[in-house]
Amino acid sequence: MPTPALTLNSDKDIKMKIKELEIKGKTVLAPLAGITNLPFRQLVKEIGCAVVCSEMVSAKGLFYNSEKTETLLTSMEAERPLSVQLFGSDPDCLAQAAAFVEQLGVADIIDLNFGCSVKKVVKQGAGVALMKEPKASEIILKAVRKATTLPFTIKIRSGWDGSGQQAIDLAAIAQDAGVDAITLHPRTAGQGFKGIANWDLIQQLKEGLAIPVIGNGDITCVADATRMLAQTKCDAVMVGRAAMSNPYLLAQIEDAVTSGTYKTPEPREIFRAMERLTDLYVAYFGENIAVRMLRGRLAWFVKGLPGCAAFRKDLARIETSGQALALIRAYEGVDAG
Repeated sequence: MPTPALTLNSDKDIKMKIKELEIKGKTVLAPLAGITNLPFRQLVKEIGCAVVCSEMVSAKGLFYNSEKTETLLTSMEAERPLSVQLFGSDPDCLAQAAAFVEQLGVADIIDLNFGCSVKKVVKQGAGVALMKEPKASEIILKAVRKATTLPFTIKIRSGWDGSGQQAIDLAAIAQDAGVDAITLHPRTAGQGFKGIANWDLIQQLKEGLAIPVIGNGDITCVADATRMLAQTKCDAVMVGRAAMSNPYLLAQIEDAVTSGTYKTPEPREIFRAMERLTDLYVAYFGENIAVRMLRGRLAWFVKGLPGCAAFRKDLARIETSGQALALIRAYEGVDAG
């Protein structure tokens, strides 16, 4: 049965513009290191999502022609619009990286990471570390804005304390520097993913800015997303970790926003998504690497299904993609029975 949800009916509610780029929807797949590679983005896009984001891409890696870093920029037309997220702390390096990405023609949006709180990123003075340095951040923002004509966005946290003032200050600096939209994950640097995201700060940012604001944090289901949209008046929602176990979530949110109802995927649809991801992983990474990754990735999809513990145990022993597909089909048969 379709589940009722909040409906936003007007054309203005449905569409958002980031610079000249019209976004047809309300959902953004968050950039997740090691997760939002091309195959996963393809799957989520095929199911239904307005914008997908790349993994974090090191500006320094592009600057020094790192083949591994450049691989992260592999894209395809079917996933557009694509946001490519860069991270780093050197203005010239970030500017050159932004110009390089634009020249490649793979991105529709350039995003800068001001929110990653992982220690190895913070130690480089990148990610959320930049929120301590408003003057340095302003130099970076102006350098990147000058280097690219693409829509330019940033993703930030609330800052290093609970007040949220660093987010408010950085957002104002960013808007003045020519940034076209801001995503806010309203947790502090120290919180990581713990505690509760302060959605009031998203609303405060939206009320104080002329550019679009995208809300992020604590969206685990459709009701969370529609509540964030209604409560904060943000222009779109960004979903990260919850999409790992439910790649249908962003499409469900889109349905809820446009029609007021959404459908929970049936087990057979989940199994088809698992098969599709297996094929996409093998095509992109090659058999050996794909199989090692799929041992963990496919396990996300079966959370809460009957017999999922035994399936995950068997999945950890697969050696070929054929074994993965056979295991999925066998599990589907058990589940269907």
